[in-house]
Amino acid sequence: MKNSYFKGADAPSLLNQTIGDRFDQVVSSFPDHDALVVRHQNIRWTYVEYSLEVEKLAAGLLALGIEPGDRVGIWAPNCSEWVLTQFATAKIGAILVCINPAYRVFELEYALNKSGCKAIVAAESFKSSHYLEMLQRLAPELDRCEPGRLDSETLPALKIVIRMGEEHTRGMFNFGEVCSMGGDTELARTREIQPGLSAHEVINIQFTSGTTGNPKGAALTHHNILNNANQVAAGMKFTERDRLCIPVPLYHCFGMVLGKLACVTRGATAVFPAEAFEPGTVLETVQAERCTALHGVPTMFIAELEYPEFERYDLSSLRTGIMAGAPCPVEVMKKVISKMNMSEVLIAYGQTECSPVNHMTLADDPIEKRVETVGRPGPHLEVKIVDGEGQVVPVGEPGDICTRGYAVMKGYWDDPERTAETVDGEGWLHSGDLGVMDEQGYVSVVGRLKDMIIRGGENIYPREIEEFLFTHPKIQDAKVIGVPDDKYGEEVCVWVILREGETLSEEEIRAFCKDRIAYFKVPRYIRLVGEFPMTVTGKVQKFRMREMMEKEMGSHKPAGGRFNQ
Repeated sequence: MKNSYFKGADAPSLLNQTIGDRFDQVVSSFPDHDALVVRHQNIRWTYVEYSLEVEKLAAGLLALGIEPGDRVGIWAPNCSEWVLTQFATAKIGAILVCINPAYRVFELEYALNKSGCKAIVAAESFKSSHYLEMLQRLAPELDRCEPGRLDSETLPALKIVIRMGEEHTRGMFNFGEVCSMGGDTELARTREIQPGLSAHEVINIQFTSGTTGNPKGAALTHHNILNNANQVAAGMKFTERDRLCIPVPLYHCFGMVLGKLACVTRGATAVFPAEAFEPGTVLETVQAERCTALHGVPTMFIAELEYPEFERYDLSSLRTGIMAGAPCPVEVMKKVISKMNMSEVLIAYGQTECSPVNHMTLADDPIEKRVETVGRPGPHLEVKIVDGEGQVVPVGEPGDICTRGYAVMKGYWDDPERTAETVDGEGWLHSGDLGVMDEQGYVSVVGRLKDMIIRGGENIYPREIEEFLFTHPKIQDAKVIGVPDDKYGEEVCVWVILREGETLSEEEIRAFCKDRIAYFKVPRYIRLVGEFPMTVTGKVQKFRMREMMEKEMGSHKPAGGRFNQ
């Protein structure tokens, strides 16, 4: 029988450039094309205008003493300052550290110290997060130091805080002020530094969500993320005529690499509808800007399709885009194709440690492959599926999805031990995701190794039950977890969100399941909820659901029992 191993195509060729070099090449090719549209900031820059703004910030950072290899944190929702920082740091070889906009003080302290950030660019606040106040709590010395001369006991590496907005804060520079600091000397030095940079140097640290323990900082090179962006752009058939609506957050690889950087590889236009996702604003932006592509996680597409005024928006300009970040229900995919005009929408799958995409469907794939799989391994990547002993499993059997090739991270920043746990001695990145490969190399993701429920010796994959429940006309979304049980070890628990205006009882849900799925898969515990606990990127936090169920069940938890993490 054939083994679960597949090697991607050899084309398109890999780029041997730094991000700054590719950026300059595209600016030269498409100087007057729209490069960046940020609707909530009323910004609309051509590539040549965008390039001038990037150069100003790069020169300003050099004037502040930022050197190649220094780490510069960015902590903000989607905005023009974010993408300027992304490309300015790349041009001078500084390492951009993406900090989750949802982080609080403890997480911020960990991320800044783990990466050794010398500078941070921060928004004033967003929603309930008051970024500058949190920085002041961690480093009260800001109140009495000159800007750029922070000497903090708690954050010893941090010297420079750059705040966005027009107001002034003690101990901090303003973003606009930094952009005007660089003179001819710094501009000349920018152009001297760039040619000496290597495409294989780390240029970005992405902290993974981290469901348990401290987040891990995936260290990614120019070669990693520029090529991943370029391969994804090729898969979407992107040209300079495309206009991509990006409602996903920039701090994550989805927004930064598959969004903004993918646009830059082809001279396409990046359109940001708002600081954060709002379904109505996304639909309005697609119509107003005549976007040809739209990115999102499944929960975003569900919210757009369910938006009360959905039918009044003209989405006829849409052609493609990526749905990723979480498993996509088949019915949602079909509606995105039929109702949103996204006939060439792609499913992408991967992980931050893989820059992030290692599998993708293509526009000319058969429809069943586009709705039932995450596609085949991308160009220049090898993928295998292995069992618990590390042996490649036969086609059709589930196992750990492993990847090797250009996209695999250099390692976790300053963490060789955790790197060795994830990337083996032969360079294979172990995902921890359960996948099944077919004869043609298409992979279906059936769950997480740690999500798998073992009930009385039966292996149950939550994804299978979730897909089934999604066929109920009154159910908008469902997430399945395992909870401890004295008799069976674990039992099936499901959280269900109903469509607006619908009612459905727990018993009706059980009746729907009975005789349609195996008895051991029928959920014993059913919770009707208004929302799931989510990460900023739209990933459902199943570990939080387990914690909440554990608290609710209390003394019913078996002695010594733990929820699957």
